[in-house]
Amino acid sequence: MNDIRESTDAYEAWLAQALDGDVVAADLATKRERMATGTFPFLRATYWRWAETMPAILDLPDLPEVLSIGDAHLENFGTWRDEEGRLVWGANDFDDAAVMPYPLDLIRLGASAKLAADGAPSAGHICRALWKGYCAGLADPAPIVLERGRRWLRETILLSEDERTGWWRKFDRDDEGAAVPDAVRDALQAAMPGDAPPATVFPRSAGLGSLGKPRFVGRSEWRGGTVLRECKAILPSAWAVFARGDDHAAIRAGEIATGAFRAPDPHYRVEHGRVVRRLAPSNRKIEVDDAGPILLAPEMLALMGREIANCHAGARDQAALAAIRADVTDRDAEWLADLVRKAAKAVKKDQQAFAEGKPHR
Repeated sequence: MNDIRESTDAYEAWLAQALDGDVVAADLATKRERMATGTFPFLRATYWRWAETMPAILDLPDLPEVLSIGDAHLENFGTWRDEEGRLVWGANDFDDAAVMPYPLDLIRLGASAKLAADGAPSAGHICRALWKGYCAGLADPAPIVLERGRRWLRETILLSEDERTGWWRKFDRDDEGAAVPDAVRDALQAAMPGDAPPATVFPRSAGLGSLGKPRFVGRSEWRGGTVLRECKAILPSAWAVFARGDDHAAIRAGEIATGAFRAPDPHYRVEHGRVVRRLAPSNRKIEVDDAGPILLAPEMLALMGREIANCHAGARDQAALAAIRADVTDRDAEWLADLVRKAAKAVKKDQQAFAEGKPHR
């Protein structure tokens, strides 16, 4: 196995080739800087490394496989409005969706919770909540709609007036003369309301896992207010490429996002190698810096486990789902916690080697 710095070099070379050279070099430099700062940003930034290393570290033979989120972590959850205008909470980034052993989404989410902050709960505490939610979700999958129930969650994640002002301010930008591909400009305009004026389009740097891929925002003033859309490049899942060796795997993000047990965002589109989505104060990720304590609370972890089950249960492979339901009856939260401990230990070791600039084998 490559050491972590060799692995990073190889990933960036693959990314440049897959994007035909259209890589945002400054964002890759930022990614490396963030990877050196701590284990949680390192985990978020390096899904390819997870895919490369975890099959051997975790040893999950003969477990049922299902279409999964892939890059599951604490900050891969947020809110949006469904086609009825209802506020919905759930997983909201599926760039690395692929078929894989079903526990991997739970393991990665559990490891991210363990690594998120000093004083994070124990792996056992985290996994008891995740496992409880996952098993409940498998038994009765359903979208997590916040219009009537779960007031505690709605009140926690909705932005205050001051926070909303700050959120909008991030997008008060000019074009700044950035080169915008015609296809990107057309995709953003097509995602706007039909009679919206031509959008102002500018590049955006956001997240960690996607850094290096071109990302743009379109802004238009429409019928009394600002409308925002985002467009970013998407590639085959790193799981398919680095764990399975399939550079030509289908992109499965749109399929899992619109599964049978989700109330999907009607503005979310995956086409022509791009993800296009709506941005708004109610269409956003929930980040650890904003809501760390609530993200690590047992009720929230259980809800995340339930949402993973919603995503798995929405897959078209009903035989796989039946096999998962049978398999979980022979497992428990401590089994999951053992796997989370192994994964978190490996991530810590990789991150330390990266930060110190030393080979790690």
